[in-house]
Amino acid sequence: MPIQWLISVCFDGLPSWFPDPVRLLKVTATLTAVALTKQYASGRTNPSERNMHGRVVLMTGGTSGIGAAAALELARRGAQLVLLTRQPATDPFLAEYVDDLRARSGNRLVYAEQVDLADLYSVRQFATRWIDNAPPRRLDMVVLCGSTLVPPGGERVETAEGVELTWMVNYLANFHLLGILSPAIRAQPFDREVRIVVPTCSSYIASPKLDGEAVVTGARDDLEPWRPGRAYARSKLAMMVFARAYQKHLDTYKRPDELPMNARVVLVDPGLARTVSMRRWLTRGSLVGLLLYLVFYFFAWLFLKSPHMAAQSLLYAAMDGSLGRGPGGRLIKECIEVDCARKDVDDEEVAKKLWESSDKLIERVEKEQAVKRARAKREQEKKEEEAKKAAQVDEIEALVGTIKKGKAKQAKEVPKNSKKGKSTGNGAKPTQPAPFNPSQCHPVFFTAKLRRPPFNALSGSQSSPVAHGYVYQDAPGGSKKSGVPRL
Repeated sequence: MPIQWLISVCFDGLPSWFPDPVRLLKVTATLTAVALTKQYASGRTNPSERNMHGRVVLMTGGTSGIGAAAALELARRGAQLVLLTRQPATDPFLAEYVDDLRARSGNRLVYAEQVDLADLYSVRQFATRWIDNAPPRRLDMVVLCGSTLVPPGGERVETAEGVELTWMVNYLANFHLLGILSPAIRAQPFDREVRIVVPTCSSYIASPKLDGEAVVTGARDDLEPWRPGRAYARSKLAMMVFARAYQKHLDTYKRPDELPMNARVVLVDPGLARTVSMRRWLTRGSLVGLLLYLVFYFFAWLFLKSPHMAAQSLLYAAMDGSLGRGPGGRLIKECIEVDCARKDVDDEEVAKKLWESSDKLIERVEKEQAVKRARAKREQEKKEEEAKKAAQVDEIEALVGTIKKGKAKQAKEVPKNSKKGKSTGNGAKPTQPAPFNPSQCHPVFFTAKLRRPPFNALSGSQSSPVAHGYVYQDAPGGSKKSGVPRL
């Protein structure tokens, strides 16, 4: 059939129903251009593979966006994944997500721990529990995908500890986490390859310089208006500067066995992807923006990566064997190593100032929060003590009330019983006491006067007045002159 159709086209030309060749050429060229653009915008796929079975991976931001796609791929390769999430592990939505991730990956070694990146105390609690173990817990990889992005036009938001939210989540919390986990990373065996994967964004190129107290600490700067894009770019630049400085910190550590450190920091630029944060940024957090986003979704699909494709560079940084050798602190983009576009990323003076300022900020914030927690604890204990005393008073009052009710009831029953005579409370008549019988009492201790039998009724040999125990009284009909002896 196709051969006959081709022969017919060669001799008779194209059929009438066939479209115009020029139009067909245009359509073909357009579809080809769209396909090539989509393929180019999607980026490269990860060419490396690595056996992740038995490897322990700590991961922030693993519940949405690029982090969720990377978490799924790592779990499929057998990694023991610990997701650090803002919600507690008992949260029903988080528990359902973990179960779904286990089912899709076929890996049961997926867990969740509560770590709120907007709270330094929450970060310290988890990191302290992790390092408080002997021997040190196994740790093969730390992936820091957690971040936040305020849409354009948004207002400046501070955490409960008084730090700007973007600076806290994107930089300061990661600085605090790696600082506390540093002993656990350095304590890993020499033959265990440890990697710290730090995703970044190309927006760091447009970041202002990291100078000035307000910039370094994330405090409010009245001289420069706060903008969401500038704050996000500044936090990413600070994270890159810290990552390079942290690699130098690991390299200068001298192990007790005098072997070199086998821990390396890898920076990753995953590119622009259709994540929740990007959608909020494009729509500006409004319904009108969301409607426009849906109308022009084709362009978002064409030029923006999917979360799965954006995670390829991150997976390359986690699996490629060449990154486990040589210097650390390298930047990966599209699964290849590239150079940083900012020179201040490697500036030691900027890194030193950033490190020291971050330490001072964390120390000050933690002291203030410790005082507040101690005060709140005392107030809570005081309230509990007052509640306990109030409960005791209520219990005593209830007991006194019960006693009063019992006495009142008893007082009501007494006259009722007196009216009924000898009837008891339950309606039964009391038993009559037996009549008094003096003869049943002992004759010596009984004080009533009893007359003994006549004196001559029994012979002296048969009865003795002393043995009888009776008190002699005057015989009936006798007198004192009759000579009747008395005992």
